[in-house]
Amino acid sequence: MAGTLIDIFLETVSALRKPAQFMRRAEGRWEQIPAERALADVESFGLGLTALGVRPGDRVAVLSENRYEWPVADLGILGIGAVTVPIYPTLTAEQVGFILRDCEAKVVLVSSALQLEKIRAVAGRLAGLSAVLCMDPVPADGATEREFASVIAQGTVARRADADAYRMRAKAVRPHDLATIIYTSGTTGEPKGAMLSHHNIVSNVDAALQVIGLRADDTCLSFLPLCHIFERMAGLYAMLRAGATIAYAEGIDQVAANALEVRPTVLIGVPRFYEKVYARVMENGLAQPPLRRNLFFWGLHRLQKRASARLEGREADSLAARLADRLVGAKVRERVGGRLRFCVSGGAPLAPKVMEFFAAIGIPIYEGYGLTETSPVITLNPPGREKPGSVGPPIPGVEVRIGEEGEILTRGPHVMQGYYHNDEATRRALRDGWFHTGDVGHLDADGFLVITDRLKDLLVTAGGKKVAPQPLEARLKTSKWISEAVMLGDRRPYVVCLLVPNFSVLEKEARARGWGGAGLAERLEHPEVLALYQREIERLNRDLAPFEQIKRFALLDRELTQEAGELTPTLKVKRRVIEQRFAHLIEALYEGTATPEGT
Repeated sequence: MAGTLIDIFLETVSALRKPAQFMRRAEGRWEQIPAERALADVESFGLGLTALGVRPGDRVAVLSENRYEWPVADLGILGIGAVTVPIYPTLTAEQVGFILRDCEAKVVLVSSALQLEKIRAVAGRLAGLSAVLCMDPVPADGATEREFASVIAQGTVARRADADAYRMRAKAVRPHDLATIIYTSGTTGEPKGAMLSHHNIVSNVDAALQVIGLRADDTCLSFLPLCHIFERMAGLYAMLRAGATIAYAEGIDQVAANALEVRPTVLIGVPRFYEKVYARVMENGLAQPPLRRNLFFWGLHRLQKRASARLEGREADSLAARLADRLVGAKVRERVGGRLRFCVSGGAPLAPKVMEFFAAIGIPIYEGYGLTETSPVITLNPPGREKPGSVGPPIPGVEVRIGEEGEILTRGPHVMQGYYHNDEATRRALRDGWFHTGDVGHLDADGFLVITDRLKDLLVTAGGKKVAPQPLEARLKTSKWISEAVMLGDRRPYVVCLLVPNFSVLEKEARARGWGGAGLAERLEHPEVLALYQREIERLNRDLAPFEQIKRFALLDRELTQEAGELTPTLKVKRRVIEQRFAHLIEALYEGTATPEGT
């Protein structure tokens, strides 16, 4: 059995030799990439990096959207004993620069001219960076960058000269060697590099596959960012371990169209994706003429009853349910290619009603829970025993216990080695042999984990992106116009903000310019006042990644107080109290828009 991540790939290629190990959309059609070609590309890229001076333990960063070159680069890096550092392509140049400096990257691989510009903007402050590679053709003004294809070509020469060169390097990689450093935002906003070994991730792959079975004849349509450990473990390494075909979607907006063409059997997604599918299907049902609308909801009701009965272990297959499946379930399944066996959800909590809907239409969703630092899976709902509202029991080999304040703790082979260059954060997270997740929950009578709260002050959007609000709120409060700022967006599609104006400053300006009417409420609704605060928001947004940006805001007509339970004795905002106290206002910020989370 494979002991390292590169072993997984090499064993699968050798055993199956699939004619379509990967698929990608090119020139209007789906190109099938055989296992042998993928192997040649991986070996050649790895040897090409070696020719550039990359040695075992060196960090190679990948700044790219999902595409075939991403796994080729990753596997090529891992096979020569180097370390992959994935970077979100939505990050700003400064954020990218911080990661490259902190991990001491020797080489960075970018996807396009847009990403290349970010590297050029910070290259002067990256003393250890020796090479910049680009998957797309290098722009005409590129004098120092090299193309991905040229590195492949250089490696191909080396591979032809010595057919075993790459394999020998791959054999020298050991399970406990560092495989990747994945940067995740902490509560202070400082990115922390979680160090994961080959063994961390391989153990997680094998344990998860014991819970959810994948097959060599499966096809996974991959659309989540590969820079996220969830997609990388489940959508790449687990698929390779099972021998499944991986097809790369053209983008999140093309998933529906691509699914009709690829006809996947497995999807890996975050709650926001499933919520959008659910909303679209329900919207279409409501838009039908009365007779068809009634038929749709009758059928859905029958299917939901059948799904509930099956989860309770009761026989539920009736003539009415079969008719409902033909009229409703089968038609919905056809919209995603007609072959989908199941989906997996992670990254944020999934609403029970969404899970129940998918179970009803014959596409079960298996929800799990984990973090970057845990490779990532800690718990996973098992097929046939899913519990909506829970994230399942611990996967094999993983321990979970509930610590002080209800915090979820875990230990096992999945837990990271620590944070790169951050011993203090490592000591805080790893105590007495247990990793402290910062999440709060409990284990039910069946050992299923139910998450109830979050100790950490991070916002985790519906798309699974983590936003650290405190440093951004602090920046907003440096404005003379703003007294308090509370960012919100946990489990939501995007981030919003409640602002408490500096009333004395605003009052003075309003009088000077003639803004507003008789009362404060009218003044806060004045177009010029709203435009003033919109400019403050835009000033902050300019320096943020799209998923961090504040999409909407509202002005409060009073200060937050300790007496109202909204502030702690040290004047820190009690975010959950604010969410409850101003629920109506917050809901209004999410109404009447389909604006997606920035990715």
